[in-house]
Amino acid sequence: MRAAIDTERLLGSLDMLAQIGAIDGGGCCRLAYSDEDATGRRWLASRMRMLDMEVRVDAVGNVIGRFAGRDDRLPAVMLGSHIDTVRTGGRYDGNLGVLAGLEVVAALRDSGLRPLRAIEVGAFANEEGARFAPDMMGSLVYIGGLSAEDALAAVDVDGVRAGDAAQASGCLGDAATPGPVPHAFLELHIEQGPILDREGFDLGVVEAVQGICWQRYRFGGVSNHAGTTPMSMRQDAGYVAMRVGALVRELPARYPGQMVATVGVLRLQPELVNVVPRRAEMTIDLRNVDREALLAARDDLDAEIRAIAAAEGVTVERESMAFFDPFDFDPGIVERVAHHCAATGRRVRRMVSGAGHDAQILGRVAKAAMVFVPSVGGLSHNVREHTAAEHLGLGAQVICDVALELAEEPA
Repeated sequence: MRAAIDTERLLGSLDMLAQIGAIDGGGCCRLAYSDEDATGRRWLASRMRMLDMEVRVDAVGNVIGRFAGRDDRLPAVMLGSHIDTVRTGGRYDGNLGVLAGLEVVAALRDSGLRPLRAIEVGAFANEEGARFAPDMMGSLVYIGGLSAEDALAAVDVDGVRAGDAAQASGCLGDAATPGPVPHAFLELHIEQGPILDREGFDLGVVEAVQGICWQRYRFGGVSNHAGTTPMSMRQDAGYVAMRVGALVRELPARYPGQMVATVGVLRLQPELVNVVPRRAEMTIDLRNVDREALLAARDDLDAEIRAIAAAEGVTVERESMAFFDPFDFDPGIVERVAHHCAATGRRVRRMVSGAGHDAQILGRVAKAAMVFVPSVGGLSHNVREHTAAEHLGLGAQVICDVALELAEEPA
């Protein structure tokens, strides 16, 4: 049994979704639980119904479409990702995994195929974590790793509660959480990095995802006149933040694994040219495939931050925003994906994902795997994010072939 992906139809779907929340440069902004996010979800649900899929929306807004199998008593094979974006997002991140899932269903219908197991396509809420922490929130709730109540209690930087935003925009449904455990989960995603593109590979077989540690630091000093306060008499929260930023940049070289470290948010108060800052707030994103190295970096960094702040007479508050252990995908399904990638006759690379994905969350309860396609220039979370049509279709076909094979497995 084989169904053929229609790459032009997939491109058309990506184009249509990209118009919702479109921003200058060809990108998208659909922050979680915004009106744009809600519009995208409604569009997605209508597309699912056009493909004869039953649609359910759960208590945190996960949208799941189900294409019935020959025996609906069996757990489904689930495909998917997310459609929320960062503020300056592109048109492929997350969206490809969801719309490739719909394209698999469309290809099955075109071929007149009805697999033994149902095929489900999931769009998980607030995967990005760009507005509400933690990231991968919807998939965490789906598997029971986080309660819907706790997820919806998250607050954004403007003080808006996730549950209030989701209710106001019409994102929530009444399907129960946790959701049904799938037989397997597959996610097609752009690499979001430069390796495949730079090294000339067409497909990536993802074997693991590196661990993620997100923290927020707040520093408290004393506002004072920038001209009359001697340097030796300052309690400068901004100075501490700047020292920490430089430290974060230098941190990865001290640890094994593939450590990366980033300051993503930095805010000063009162943010005036002639005033010593009394407060500073910053986020620190640490990632590594080595769990022990990740934990050591987190703790060593905290000790150094506190020493810097103490020397300046500045107070320190630390908030843990999210922590995800490194994750290894199921070896059996990884090998199955690798086989289908190799069968294309194209250049294939085994790799570790530098970004977090819903697949690692679903992988806690079901066998899971991912396929990567190249990101031109390594760009992602950028309006210029691009993947060639050839690679989009190639990745979708691999997902289709693996999904159909899994969907024919008996109980």
